[in-house]
Amino acid sequence: MRYQISGKQLDIGEALQSHVKTGLDATVDKYMQRPTDATIVFSKNAHEYSCEASLHLSTGLTATASGKATEIYAAFEACREKMDKQLRRHKRRLKDHSRERSQPVEFAAADMYVLAADEDETEADGDSLAPVIVAEMEMQVPTCSVGEAVLQMELAGKPLLVFRNEKHGGVNVVYSRDDGHVGWIDPRNSK
Repeated sequence: MRYQISGKQLDIGEALQSHVKTGLDATVDKYMQRPTDATIVFSKNAHEYSCEASLHLSTGLTATASGKATEIYAAFEACREKMDKQLRRHKRRLKDHSRERSQPVEFAAADMYVLAADEDETEADGDSLAPVIVAEMEMQVPTCSVGEAVLQMELAGKPLLVFRNEKHGGVNVVYSRDDGHVGWIDPRNSK
Protein backbone atom coordinates (compact mmCIF):
# COMPACT_ATOMS: atom_id res chain seq x y z
CA MET A 1 0.00 0.00 0.00
CA ARG A 2 1.22 3.49 -0.83
CA TYR A 3 1.19 6.07 1.96
CA GLN A 4 1.21 9.84 1.72
CA ILE A 5 1.65 11.24 5.23
CA SER A 6 1.93 15.00 5.53
CA GLY A 7 1.38 17.86 7.93
CA LYS A 8 -0.07 21.31 7.42
CA GLN A 9 2.62 23.55 8.87
CA LEU A 10 3.80 20.62 11.00
CA ASP A 11 6.94 18.56 10.82
CA ILE A 12 5.98 14.87 10.69
CA GLY A 13 8.81 12.76 12.07
CA GLU A 14 9.82 9.20 11.18
CA ALA A 15 8.41 7.81 14.44
CA LEU A 16 4.93 9.17 13.73
CA GLN A 17 5.08 7.96 10.12
CA SER A 18 6.00 4.42 11.16
CA HIS A 19 3.27 4.48 13.86
CA VAL A 20 0.70 5.53 11.24
CA LYS A 21 1.80 2.84 8.79
CA THR A 22 1.73 0.02 11.33
CA GLY A 23 -1.58 1.22 12.78
CA LEU A 24 -3.34 1.44 9.41
CA ASP A 25 -1.82 -1.85 8.25
CA ALA A 26 -3.23 -3.58 11.33
CA THR A 27 -6.68 -2.06 10.78
CA VAL A 28 -6.76 -2.96 7.10
CA ASP A 29 -5.40 -6.49 7.62
CA LYS A 30 -8.04 -7.16 10.27
CA TYR A 31 -10.81 -6.76 7.69
CA MET A 32 -8.87 -8.23 4.74
CA GLN A 33 -9.44 -5.26 2.46
CA ARG A 34 -7.18 -4.61 -0.52
CA PRO A 35 -6.17 -0.95 -0.22
CA THR A 36 -4.30 0.77 -3.01
CA ASP A 37 -3.21 3.94 -1.23
CA ALA A 38 -3.77 6.04 1.87
CA THR A 39 -3.50 9.78 2.44
CA ILE A 40 -3.08 11.06 5.99
CA VAL A 41 -2.91 14.77 6.79
CA PHE A 42 -2.12 16.20 10.23
CA SER A 43 -2.86 19.79 11.22
CA LYS A 44 -2.92 21.91 14.36
CA ASN A 45 -5.49 24.50 15.39
CA ALA A 46 -4.58 26.30 18.62
CA HIS A 47 -3.96 23.48 21.14
CA GLU A 48 -5.79 20.75 19.21
CA TYR A 49 -4.27 18.37 16.67
CA SER A 50 -6.36 17.04 13.82
CA CYS A 51 -5.83 13.93 11.67
CA GLU A 52 -7.70 13.31 8.42
CA ALA A 53 -7.27 10.00 6.61
CA SER A 54 -8.52 8.78 3.25
CA LEU A 55 -8.14 5.12 2.28
CA HIS A 56 -8.79 3.97 -1.31
CA LEU A 57 -9.82 0.33 -1.68
CA SER A 58 -9.33 -1.76 -4.81
CA THR A 59 -13.12 -2.18 -5.11
CA GLY A 60 -13.39 1.52 -5.94
CA LEU A 61 -14.66 2.59 -2.53
CA THR A 62 -13.00 5.33 -0.51
CA ALA A 63 -13.14 5.40 3.28
CA THR A 64 -12.48 8.70 5.05
CA ALA A 65 -12.19 9.50 8.73
CA SER A 66 -10.95 12.28 10.97
CA GLY A 67 -10.00 12.62 14.60
CA LYS A 68 -9.05 15.40 16.98
CA ALA A 69 -7.16 15.44 20.27
CA THR A 70 -4.67 17.51 22.23
CA GLU A 71 -1.87 15.03 21.37
CA ILE A 72 -0.91 14.17 17.78
CA TYR A 73 -0.76 10.41 18.42
CA ALA A 74 -4.16 10.51 20.14
CA ALA A 75 -5.60 12.38 17.14
CA PHE A 76 -4.36 9.60 14.85
CA GLU A 77 -5.79 6.90 17.15
CA ALA A 78 -9.20 8.63 17.17
CA CYS A 79 -9.08 8.75 13.37
CA ARG A 80 -7.98 5.10 13.16
CA GLU A 81 -10.87 4.01 15.41
CA LYS A 82 -13.36 5.70 13.09
CA MET A 83 -11.71 4.08 10.07
CA ASP A 84 -11.83 0.70 11.83
CA LYS A 85 -15.56 1.13 12.47
CA GLN A 86 -16.24 2.06 8.84
CA LEU A 87 -14.29 -0.92 7.48
CA ARG A 88 -16.02 -3.26 9.95
CA ARG A 89 -19.45 -1.99 8.81
CA HIS A 90 -18.38 -2.32 5.17
CA LYS A 91 -17.28 -5.93 5.65
CA ARG A 92 -20.50 -6.77 7.52
CA ARG A 93 -22.59 -5.33 4.69
CA LEU A 94 -20.66 -7.28 2.10
CA LYS A 95 -21.32 -10.47 4.07
CA ASP A 96 -25.00 -9.57 4.38
CA HIS A 97 -25.33 -9.22 0.64
CA SER A 98 -23.63 -12.62 0.33
CA ARG A 99 -22.36 -11.93 -3.12
CA GLU A 100 -18.97 -10.93 -4.34
CA ARG A 101 -18.42 -8.40 -7.06
CA SER A 102 -16.54 -10.12 -9.86
CA GLN A 103 -15.18 -6.84 -11.21
CA PRO A 104 -14.30 -3.55 -9.52
CA VAL A 105 -16.77 -0.66 -9.53
CA GLU A 106 -16.65 1.22 -12.84
CA PHE A 107 -16.34 4.99 -12.82
CA ALA A 108 -17.25 7.53 -15.48
CA ALA A 109 -16.04 11.12 -15.53
CA ALA A 110 -18.57 13.93 -15.05
CA ASP A 111 -18.23 17.69 -14.74
CA MET A 112 -19.11 19.21 -11.38
CA TYR A 113 -19.89 22.89 -10.90
CA VAL A 114 -20.17 25.00 -7.76
CA LEU A 115 -22.72 27.76 -8.29
CA ALA A 116 -23.03 30.98 -6.32
CA ALA A 117 -25.15 34.09 -6.85
CA ASP A 118 -23.37 37.26 -7.97
CA GLU A 119 -23.39 39.56 -4.93
CA ASP A 120 -23.75 42.75 -7.03
CA GLU A 121 -26.86 41.47 -8.86
CA THR A 122 -28.65 40.20 -5.75
CA GLU A 123 -28.16 43.48 -3.90
CA ALA A 124 -29.34 45.59 -6.85
CA ASP A 125 -32.33 43.47 -7.92
CA GLY A 126 -33.11 41.60 -4.75
CA ASP A 127 -34.74 38.78 -6.78
CA SER A 128 -32.04 37.70 -9.24
CA LEU A 129 -32.00 33.96 -9.95
CA ALA A 130 -28.87 33.97 -12.12
CA PRO A 131 -26.06 32.13 -10.30
CA VAL A 132 -22.47 32.49 -11.37
CA ILE A 133 -20.18 29.46 -11.80
CA VAL A 134 -17.51 29.70 -9.13
CA ALA A 135 -15.57 26.46 -9.64
CA GLU A 136 -15.47 23.72 -12.23
CA MET A 137 -13.93 20.32 -11.49
CA GLU A 138 -14.26 16.72 -12.51
CA MET A 139 -15.75 14.00 -10.32
CA GLN A 140 -16.13 10.23 -10.67
CA VAL A 141 -19.60 8.70 -11.10
CA PRO A 142 -19.57 5.00 -10.08
CA THR A 143 -21.66 2.27 -11.70
CA CYS A 144 -22.97 0.14 -8.84
CA SER A 145 -26.03 -1.18 -7.03
CA VAL A 146 -28.09 0.99 -4.68
CA GLY A 147 -26.70 -0.79 -1.60
CA GLU A 148 -23.12 -0.27 -2.75
CA ALA A 149 -23.88 3.39 -3.49
CA VAL A 150 -25.22 3.89 0.06
CA LEU A 151 -22.14 2.19 1.46
CA GLN A 152 -19.80 4.33 -0.66
CA MET A 153 -21.66 7.51 0.39
CA GLU A 154 -21.33 6.60 4.07
CA LEU A 155 -17.67 5.62 3.75
CA ALA A 156 -16.86 8.91 2.05
CA GLY A 157 -18.84 10.87 4.67
CA LYS A 158 -20.77 12.73 1.96
CA PRO A 159 -24.40 13.89 2.23
CA LEU A 160 -25.25 12.51 -1.22
CA LEU A 161 -23.89 10.40 -4.06
CA VAL A 162 -24.73 10.44 -7.77
CA PHE A 163 -24.25 7.04 -9.42
CA ARG A 164 -25.28 4.92 -12.41
CA ASN A 165 -27.58 2.06 -11.44
CA GLU A 166 -25.93 -1.16 -12.64
CA LYS A 167 -29.35 -2.75 -13.31
CA HIS A 168 -30.50 -0.28 -15.96
CA GLY A 169 -27.62 2.19 -16.46
CA GLY A 170 -29.69 5.23 -15.46
CA VAL A 171 -28.43 8.04 -13.26
CA ASN A 172 -29.62 7.75 -9.64
CA VAL A 173 -29.00 9.65 -6.41
CA VAL A 174 -28.81 8.47 -2.79
CA TYR A 175 -28.78 11.06 -0.01
CA SER A 176 -28.86 11.38 3.78
CA ARG A 177 -32.23 12.55 5.04
CA ASP A 178 -32.76 14.79 8.07
CA ASP A 179 -34.59 11.95 9.87
CA GLY A 180 -31.44 9.76 9.74
CA HIS A 181 -32.62 7.51 6.91
CA VAL A 182 -31.23 7.31 3.38
CA GLY A 183 -33.27 8.57 0.41
CA TRP A 184 -33.01 7.14 -3.11
CA ILE A 185 -33.98 9.02 -6.28
CA ASP A 186 -34.52 6.96 -9.44
CA PRO A 187 -35.99 9.16 -12.19
CA ARG A 188 -36.73 6.08 -14.29
CA ASN A 189 -39.39 4.93 -11.81
CA SER A 190 -41.34 8.22 -11.87
CA LYS A 191 -44.17 8.59 -14.36
